[in-house]
Amino acid sequence: MATTSTRLSKQARREQLLNTAVTIVRTQGADGLTLVTLAEAAGVSRPIVYDHFGTRPGLLLALYRRLDERHRAAIAEALQEAGPTAGEIARVISAAYFACATDMPELGSISAALKGNPEMGTIQREMLDSYTDLMAAELLPHSGLAPEVLRLRCVGVLGAAEAVAAELNRGRASADDAVTALSDLIMGGLGTRTDR
Repeated sequence: MATTSTRLSKQARREQLLNTAVTIVRTQGADGLTLVTLAEAAGVSRPIVYDHFGTRPGLLLALYRRLDERHRAAIAEALQEAGPTAGEIARVISAAYFACATDMPELGSISAALKGNPEMGTIQREMLDSYTDLMAAELLPHSGLAPEVLRLRCVGVLGAAEAVAAELNRGRASADDAVTALSDLIMGGLGTRTDR
């Protein structure tokens, strides 16, 4: 593919490259994404891609972070619309989580491609902390548990959410069933059922 002559700011070019990378992963899987295939698909020279990401793991990590940021932003936005009860908050968290899981299936293949990468482990721990903190903060007013106990339960619920998302992405559960299952797990972990 010919190199494009459009001059973009460094940030705009990075966004363009990451958008193109998502398309490549969706159509060819994570194995199809390399710095060379990205340069060709984006219509830029290889040095431009190398300047932004350095290595293939650097590209995959940047893409993973970007998709994760979108996932968290979608959940935070959905929570702004949630009603005042724990049941409504649990349902909104669940629906937003699974909407992102089905809208961004690339997260799983990128994660698999980075298995064993030490930086990926750090990113995943940061992600889990961020999701856990968000969920615990929203649910704390509806729980009879100490904050640290509720937070630990949220960690467990998020592990379950990942497993349910895998079932959903394999077609072994419907979106409604997945949302109901996760909502029930969240409610069961609050330490009170009076707010349903």
